[in-house]
Amino acid sequence: MKIFKSGNFINQGTYKSFLPEPINRQWMLDDIDIIGLLSKADRQLGRLDMYSEYIPNIDLFISMHVLKEATQSSKIEGTKTNIEDALQSRSEVAEEKRDDWEEVQNYIAALNTAVKLLDKIPFSSRLIKQTHKILLRGVRGKHKIPGEFRSSQNWIGGATISDAIFIPPNTADVVELMSDLEKFAHNDLIKLPDLLKIALIHYQFETIHPFLDGNGRVGRLMITLYLVEKKILKRPILYLSDFFERNRSLYYDNLMRVRERGDIQQWFKFFLVGVIETAKSGIETFDKILKLQKEVDEKLQKLGSRTNNGRSVITHMYQHPIIDARKVKIITGLSMPSTYKLISKLEQLEILEELTGAKRGKQYWIPEYIKIFD
Repeated sequence: MKIFKSGNFINQGTYKSFLPEPINRQWMLDDIDIIGLLSKADRQLGRLDMYSEYIPNIDLFISMHVLKEATQSSKIEGTKTNIEDALQSRSEVAEEKRDDWEEVQNYIAALNTAVKLLDKIPFSSRLIKQTHKILLRGVRGKHKIPGEFRSSQNWIGGATISDAIFIPPNTADVVELMSDLEKFAHNDLIKLPDLLKIALIHYQFETIHPFLDGNGRVGRLMITLYLVEKKILKRPILYLSDFFERNRSLYYDNLMRVRERGDIQQWFKFFLVGVIETAKSGIETFDKILKLQKEVDEKLQKLGSRTNNGRSVITHMYQHPIIDARKVKIITGLSMPSTYKLISKLEQLEILEELTGAKRGKQYWIPEYIKIFD
């Protein structure tokens, strides 16, 4: 790896594009620092994966992990939607925020669909294209051939290609480079550890930049999809977008460092630190969820005959954290007066909190639950 050659800058007349070297080849791991970080990352991922098996109703909480990932990944691209906005329905979001809201919802749909598709389609260009198509459906970028590799030159940074920070490879090279990436992902003869393989795949994908829009979001989605397909994680519970967002300058600098200096070691170290920190954070999140569940359940016991109805409402809210009286009525089957009495009791027990301040159309959430993810 110390003699890693990332590629070459190719003169295209008025600009220079970057043509990366193929990655589907043998690799030799000889950096002791990377080996040490790899060991720590494997250990933390193992803990996170095992921990998730002991969380009751894990699917309820995965939806909130996905929501947080969607808002953080979209934030890197410049959207302003936060978790509270993302939890609302479209009609309840301010008009000037709806484009950002829709991009976050598309990210959630793209990730959920891609995880399900892994049962039928392997980690591949086909899966990546289908994910991209959902990501750009009906939002900014919808005219930039969603679900298809680009047919024109793109660039990163700068108003025009002449002042771009980085120019990806020529359009004619995209299909071949993506084919090489796909072969590398499934080449069992290459004994590079899977965490380093997906680190390299992510770098290569972002360097190829095969789509006209949405490359960053798709590239970050690919990390989770790869870990699930390789059964490193049984469930999609690790997302690096929060780490990349908090270290945005380092993220971009380290990618450019590989291209310009061939320093793949620094990129691997940065990526593995992200895995370690994110896995630890995931474990802490699950700890907080278990603690909150216990506290809430103890409070629910004080409802007496209403306990079961209260528990049904709260279980629903772990997956859909904002609720109104109409939804409570549907969940419990209570009359409207009884529904309002139940909500009032849940407020008195400081489980629910009204968040809109409205006289009509009131909405409620579990504030302590949102804080865990926000």
